[in-house]
Amino acid sequence: MDRSGSSSIGLRLSMPLYSGGRTQSAVRKAVAEQSHAEYALEDARRAVNAATWDAWSEVMTGIAQVQALEAAKKSAQMAVDANRLGYSVGVRVSIDVLEVQGQLSETVQKLSQARYDTLLAQLKLKAAVGALQGSDLISINALLHH
Repeated sequence: MDRSGSSSIGLRLSMPLYSGGRTQSAVRKAVAEQSHAEYALEDARRAVNAATWDAWSEVMTGIAQVQALEAAKKSAQMAVDANRLGYSVGVRVSIDVLEVQGQLSETVQKLSQARYDTLLAQLKLKAAVGALQGSDLISINALLHH
């Protein structure tokens, strides 16, 4: 028996020499998307900071305005009382009393509006810092109904 046959073993390797830049393109796209997300995050941070500052400023301005209007209300009430007394003794005329009563009424209206605006500013501030809760709205609602 002649065993002079030959045998062979082969290995075939297939590897592309150029894949068209798909990998590099995907990397560039991912880097660009990351940069875009970082810029969007920074914009959001700036917007939150601005909203917080604005709301805080509104609260502080509102508090000062309420205090000033409360003092003006006391003064207007004293003027009404003085004019009524003057009218009762004949030193003032009824138009004087009506005029100062009108001023008192206007001051009370401005004070109510300033209090309302300050309450809204406080809600905005709490919302801006992420501390607004349902209980805040319930308590403000109770204040507004009294």
